[in-house]
Amino acid sequence: MEKKGKNIIKHIEPGSIAEEMGVLPGDFLIKINQQLIEDRLDYEFLSADDFLEVELEKSDGTQWVLEIEKEVDEELGIIFTNEEADKTKQCHNKCIFCFIDQMPPGMRESLYVKDDDARLSFLQGNYITLTNLTEKNIDKIIRYRISPLNISVHTTDPERRIQMLNNRFAGNVSSLLDKFHNNHISMNLQIVLCPGWNDGEVLDQTLQDFKKIIHSVVSIAIVPVGKTKFRDGLPETGSVTKEIAKKTLNQISQWQNVYREMTGEKKVYASDELYLNASEDLPEASFYDSFSQLENGVGMMALFKKNFSDYLKKMPLIRKKEPIKICVATGTLAAEYINKITKELERKVLGLKIEVFPIENNFFGKTITVSGLITGRDLIEQLKNQSLGNHLVIPENMLRESENIFLDDITTDDVSTELGVAVMACPIDGIAFIRKILRISALNPKIRSVEKNGKTHCCSSRSSQCRKINLF
Repeated sequence: MEKKGKNIIKHIEPGSIAEEMGVLPGDFLIKINQQLIEDRLDYEFLSADDFLEVELEKSDGTQWVLEIEKEVDEELGIIFTNEEADKTKQCHNKCIFCFIDQMPPGMRESLYVKDDDARLSFLQGNYITLTNLTEKNIDKIIRYRISPLNISVHTTDPERRIQMLNNRFAGNVSSLLDKFHNNHISMNLQIVLCPGWNDGEVLDQTLQDFKKIIHSVVSIAIVPVGKTKFRDGLPETGSVTKEIAKKTLNQISQWQNVYREMTGEKKVYASDELYLNASEDLPEASFYDSFSQLENGVGMMALFKKNFSDYLKKMPLIRKKEPIKICVATGTLAAEYINKITKELERKVLGLKIEVFPIENNFFGKTITVSGLITGRDLIEQLKNQSLGNHLVIPENMLRESENIFLDDITTDDVSTELGVAVMACPIDGIAFIRKILRISALNPKIRSVEKNGKTHCCSSRSSQCRKINLF
């Protein structure tokens, strides 16, 4: 058997089952429970059982068969030599709305990587178009009951989807959705709304087509297309104007009634950006059922406000001995909303002044209004002559995950030096926001008295999936 890099063991976690069983770096994993390990998905699913028969080839060429009893989902503690290599399937579409194709040249290489991999749909929550699935891939999804799948549909009209994705294999999406439905695979669906392509009657037909699979649909998100100034070579698509946003929200409301009658849930939801574009009030948190598409900015601001308001009610009135000013920078879309709720915190913490700065996106173009695409350079240029006090709070989705680097490779330290102010990144959660403000102002850092009435409900566990959405 050919020893593929992805099956060669690189590291064994100390104290793990694998270490106890004598597995060593350099060993080669062949099978688990008689099933060949072809990729990470095989390993993740097959190793989750409570009884495993693991076939290995040791580095000296001897064959081992290990029988392992463990708790369900208890990990073996194996890390492979080249996880990259469990080669991520690249996207072969040329979508008219693809944000990666709307980025300027010269940025870091990782920003231009486009994946379209069913394994990452399950493991990391990524959205896939289904255009590069083989029959073997489909069979594996069904065999392992990979649910929920996160699928970018955009439209069920075969010809229009082929045109929107620029892929001749894109027209069979309905048959694939039917197959997953018939095999009890649950799905989150996504529609990027591109005026002139998949709005209006085309959107109605797509939502009509979803009726036959609706009991397998966890949620449907409708999000407006984002258009940068670097669209050279891409087909024209209209922008989501206030009028289009209002019309689409009305359509969505009608389909929510249809789906609720069928399933007891609304199923289809607009992103927060659509409400803000339409200048309409955002729904309350109770509107969103299970918040299945926070990563698409669906209900994120409602959840932010709920957590913020619930936490604020538990706080005592605080009087600051000396006034303190804290500044917040965010995208132009949500700035007014964030400014409004910060006034509530000011009324609870006397002597606290919070100033919210909307940052226009000069880098990608002013049509991009979300916070997650603001660059360090735009922050510096627009805030350098402002009175910022001692601290500037930014949403952490402005930064590369687990790093203090903006999209343009400027660091938070660079911004801090240029502006002469400490830059503090905050998770996109109402509770975390209050805590960050209170810690900065040195008001009871542990905040234990605030939580005396019970547990809080924070969505920060989802923060890694919410990094690029349009909030705060």
